[in-house]
Amino acid sequence: MDTLSLNGHRNSCVDTAPSGERWTLEQIEALFDLPFNDLIHRAQSVHRQHFDSNAVQLSTLLSVKTGGCPEDCGYCPQAARHHTGVGNQDMLSVDEVVAAARAAKQSGATRFCMGAAWRGPKQRDLEKVIAMVKAVRGLGMETCATLGLLKEGQAEQLKAAGLDYYNHNIDTAPEFYGEIISTRTQHDRLDTLERVREAGLHVCCGGIVGMGESRKSRAALIAQLANMDPYPESVPINNLVQVEGTPLHGTAKLDPLEFVRTIACARITMPKAMVRLSAGRQEMSEGIQALCFLAGANSIFYGEKLLTTGNPDVEKDQALFAKLGLRPLQR
Repeated sequence: MDTLSLNGHRNSCVDTAPSGERWTLEQIEALFDLPFNDLIHRAQSVHRQHFDSNAVQLSTLLSVKTGGCPEDCGYCPQAARHHTGVGNQDMLSVDEVVAAARAAKQSGATRFCMGAAWRGPKQRDLEKVIAMVKAVRGLGMETCATLGLLKEGQAEQLKAAGLDYYNHNIDTAPEFYGEIISTRTQHDRLDTLERVREAGLHVCCGGIVGMGESRKSRAALIAQLANMDPYPESVPINNLVQVEGTPLHGTAKLDPLEFVRTIACARITMPKAMVRLSAGRQEMSEGIQALCFLAGANSIFYGEKLLTTGNPDVEKDQALFAKLGLRPLQR
């Protein structure tokens, strides 16, 4: 899986990459530079070719093991070395996870994602997660897990348990990655993604914007994702949630329309992926969220909390869907 390099081939068409060819950084920069109306029109046109334009997939994310992570990700309040007030908590029980999943299903979610603050799971921890996966699958929901770096054979165990998706974000462009994280390389992340693919799991992989990166870096992030072979089935685009005590607290906030542009570029370059509005949605106005849906976002995290940060509550999301004429995508 070679996802880091971009070839130098140029193509004059900025909204599609011909079959068998890779998206170049220059092509995606050209997309970002389009007049806003033209970019949104192209993204919506691509979206309608592959999806119901008014259906949104609902996922719920639960932290099954919170805090105490040894990594130094500059955005994360769960890193043990950051003083954010998030303590090292024990893993939830299977019963607690099933109760949360059942409530999420009753509220309309079709996918349930379980996250754990580890560098990677130890075997005894993985066995507990496997029990959770089996139990949630028993409710008839799609399952997703984000557990950090996977060792040889662990993805196969998760697949055998019935896991549908594994989330492991590449976070940002290769050249900016070292500004955000030093305890693991992006190649470490790519190795885990390769293990996930080889095990036959679907890939959920995206990144975070608003961390002080340039537009070129945002374009490079989209290029890297789009040039994966195949590109991820789910692409979460996160807008940095600034948490006091993390190194990125106080970073200049990304212009909301630039976030919409990022969504549009993800949709155009990965036409069949579920493009998800993820972290940071609570800080977005209804108008910006509406533009994101128009730009091709067709998945959200649904529920009042994302791991340790806030998220719009269910009633607020239902009210927004009613205003926009959107409906939950049925499994």
